[in-house]
Amino acid sequence: MIRPKALLLDFGGVIVETVKRPSWAAELAAEVHVLLGRTGFDGLTAEEIESDIRAGARADKYWKDSTSRQFAPEEMTHRGFWADFVATDWPERARTLVTVEATPLCKRMGELRSDRKLRTGVEELLAACWEHGVIPGVVSNSLSGAVHREYLTAAGLSHQMAVQVYSDEVGIRKPNPEMIWIACRSLGVDPADVWYVGDNYDRDVICGVRARAAATVLMVSASTDKIPYVVRQSPQATVEDPRALLRLLEKTWM
Repeated sequence: MIRPKALLLDFGGVIVETVKRPSWAAELAAEVHVLLGRTGFDGLTAEEIESDIRAGARADKYWKDSTSRQFAPEEMTHRGFWADFVATDWPERARTLVTVEATPLCKRMGELRSDRKLRTGVEELLAACWEHGVIPGVVSNSLSGAVHREYLTAAGLSHQMAVQVYSDEVGIRKPNPEMIWIACRSLGVDPADVWYVGDNYDRDVICGVRARAAATVLMVSASTDKIPYVVRQSPQATVEDPRALLRLLEKTWM
């Protein structure tokens, strides 16, 4: 494996570990209920809203699995998620309101849905990259990239990322290789000089191979084995965590 000029990292599963919050849908439904109530609309209970939010999230999961069979999938828009997956059968007034507020609602959903914790060794990995002339960046599918940006800022790591590419912001999603190519163009590097690191076969490994990255590295996470279909592409290396990734990089610095 060659010494890379840039190291592009997935967010969830690589930079952070995520744990779903069981109460997220109820909390979000309560906030949507208040939002609708401010306009005088009382045609939906909080329980009905929660049921539709959960149904929308499930439909979105199935949709994501299907798009990873495409070569160059586009991302679901915030408006599309709320109008078509959540509020499909709501009265027009309520459906219109959540569609107008779709972007802040997606951000709130991202904040409430999971607790996040930096994976052990991430800070050490990023510092070592800069010390050895390897430019780190983020390339990640996301419901709301703003949530990820704010997390990295709060963790004191946003300045360590030379570029952040999130699917909801650029309108496409992995395994579309353009996700990696956008980051490469931003950094002025060729994909053949980049390592891409992700935790899923059907999104990340396929994306790295399609983008012709110098190396595609699979980092094991809680979701790695949740593969919706057989993937023929293989990573050049598999690592357990950021510290193991750093050890792999160090071999190219000798």
